[in-house]
Amino acid sequence: MTTAVDDELWSAIGDPIRRRMLDLLLAGDGAATATGLAERLPVTRQAVAKHLVVLDRVGLVHGATAGRERQFRVDEVRLARAVAQLSEVGAAWDRRLARIKRLAESLERSDG
Repeated sequence: MTTAVDDELWSAIGDPIRRRMLDLLLAGDGAATATGLAERLPVTRQAVAKHLVVLDRVGLVHGATAGRERQFRVDEVRLARAVAQLSEVGAAWDRRLARIKRLAESLERSDG
């Protein structure tokens, strides 16, 4: 694998509420407040704010003050890096599974 896997990033993405928040940010006009996200999620505004802190810490979202609240946007460069990491991990597992299959087929032929 050429891209190092960022464990902190994947820990942040591993939470289903945070993944849903990213989906909402990407599907909407690209920005939302904690209040706006909380209206569409089964958690409180305070919980959303805590999740946004985690996503901000790993660089997946960035907040900018807009009036009395902060508007959060997905950092598409950072998200693309996460997608690249996931693709590489998937490809590595595909290679491993193909090797296991070849070994199993070889053993089956030698037993048969």
